[in-house]
Parts: sequence; C-alpha cells; structure tokens
Amino acid sequence: MAKPKRKMAGPIKIIATVKSVKGNCSWGHEVGDSFEISCHDTAGLCGFFYHDIFPYIAMLQFEGGFPATWGNPDVVNVECMDKYNLVTMELRRVKEKK
Repeated sequence: MAKPKRKMAGPIKIIATVKSVKGNCSWGHEVGDSFEISCHDTAGLCGFFYHDIFPYIAMLQFEGGFPATWGNPDVVNVECMDKYNLVTMELRRVKEKK
C-alpha cells in the first residue's frame, strides 16, 4: 500500500543545491543537483551529511535566522564531513506566497 503524501509543516520550503564535489561522492551527488529537503524528508541525502546539517534545516524551515555576519539570513552553505570526497551544498529557504 502506498504511503499518503504528507503535508510539510509551515509555508517554508528548503532547496538544497550541490555547489561543488571534490573527489567522488559515494552517494552520487553531482554539481548542480538540486532538491527539496526538510526536517521530515532527507531527500535521499546520505545519513551522515543529513545528521550534520539537520540543525540548519530546522532553523530555516521554522523561520529562525542566521547572524547578520553570515550574510543572507535565508541561505547557508554546508559541507559533507568526508573531507577527501567533499560535497558542498547551499541550503536556501523559499517562502511560498499565500
């Protein structure tokens, strides 16, 4: 039986975009890959990477903010913990219009 489509909490969507890959990502991510990710959906991201970036996802999804010194409060760049096959991603908050 198929699982029903779940409604995400709040009007906030997080888009992850792969900015760079050093070496070979064992999970298959490539520069330019873009996908929606949330506190409820790992979007197929490696568990180690998802674990590390979860606090940032939660902050963006539930309307928290980053310090002004970080730049844009709706965007954060994150890195995979595998420094030999380093994947860098941008997480961007997208507020849907009501």
